[in-house]
Amino acid sequence: MQNKILMFGDVVGELGCAMFAKHLPILIKQYQADFVIVNGENSCVTGRGITPKLVAFFKSLGVDVVTSGNHIWASKEIIEYLEFNHLDLLRPANFPSDCPGKGVVLLSKNGITLAVVNLQGRVFMRELLDCPFKAADSLMTYLKHKADLVLIDFHAETSSEKMGIAHYLDGRVTGVVGTHTHVQTADERILPNGTAFITDLGMCGSLNGMLGMRKDVIIKHLITQMPQKFMVDNEPPAVLSGVCITADVQTGLASKIDRIRIIDQEIKI
Repeated sequence: MQNKILMFGDVVGELGCAMFAKHLPILIKQYQADFVIVNGENSCVTGRGITPKLVAFFKSLGVDVVTSGNHIWASKEIIEYLEFNHLDLLRPANFPSDCPGKGVVLLSKNGITLAVVNLQGRVFMRELLDCPFKAADSLMTYLKHKADLVLIDFHAETSSEKMGIAHYLDGRVTGVVGTHTHVQTADERILPNGTAFITDLGMCGSLNGMLGMRKDVIIKHLITQMPQKFMVDNEPPAVLSGVCITADVQTGLASKIDRIRIIDQEIKI
């Protein structure tokens, strides 16, 4: 039995949300997707953080679970939301155990159970986190007899760390996708032992900004080295980036990974 899962990179600000809302229903039908996962930690109007209202927005579009990363705490109201153990939003599993929320969720549809795991890298990241490799090992033990398929959103800065954990888990999980850098890579593939991998899913936001933010502000910061307040770029065109992973339920491994990249010149907010 084949199962198809859509996974999308970081949605940035209002333009990213509008782009996602416009194209997701079409993509669900096009790929006949069974599950939908999106990284939403940059979906606030400021480009940092996520709110309970935005989680509800993603779910209303057909998203099964929202993943996150280092900006998960940027909106203070999300802390209380996670304290009530809402499992439609994940924070990285290798955050300290005292943090609100969970880093793994089990989703069941049509007799198939999918585990979604959120992890964060440590290289060039500010947080002092537990080792994501060891956290993944513990989670694999926990999930061994609970899930037919396992997908990991690895929110990390460097391609080496993302590739490292993908090869480390090759043959043990269905797929490993990278997020955080907002630039989609062209290295989607099935690894030797059957795990689907892409270094970074990319983002959903302004194509001609810089990682979804206004380029003039960032360029001024780069030239002067003076502090600047980064602002979301809400000018079209917009880009939507992600993948569709086709998984074999019997083996728990991937048979195909298709890269998705849509540019919309007419998107409006």
